[in-house]
Amino acid sequence: MCKVNSSLYTQKLPDSRREVGGQTHWVPNTDVYKTSEGLVVNVELAGLRQEDVEIAVEGNQLLITGQRRDGVRGRGIKFLVMEVNYGVFECVIEIPPGYDLGRTKADYRNGFLRVEVPSTPRPSSKSIHIPVSGGQ
Repeated sequence: MCKVNSSLYTQKLPDSRREVGGQTHWVPNTDVYKTSEGLVVNVELAGLRQEDVEIAVEGNQLLITGQRRDGVRGRGIKFLVMEVNYGVFECVIEIPPGYDLGRTKADYRNGFLRVEVPSTPRPSSKSIHIPVSGGQ
């Protein structure tokens, strides 16, 4: 499993922000863990609306993209500390074999996006006798 720094991020800056083409890009904090049912991806996206987030699957990759709008900066504002990231983000998670991306579910609550990717059913290890018929 690997968190891929997508094409937006050729280098990671210490504060996780990068300006490309006049727009700021950032990488959200992300947890990925296994449960008995599958894989869970939890992405911290405080301040975003549900409609500001898109999720897609490409091959074995889960792509989470969106934008946090900057409604704070204006004329006469001079930041003393700025730790909140604004602008476009893209998070790409490479999903290992054994998970069914076609049955992925997502839920966005209280600033966290929770994406659940269920495990693929494992073949039965139980021995099954298959009769062979004669073809005459």
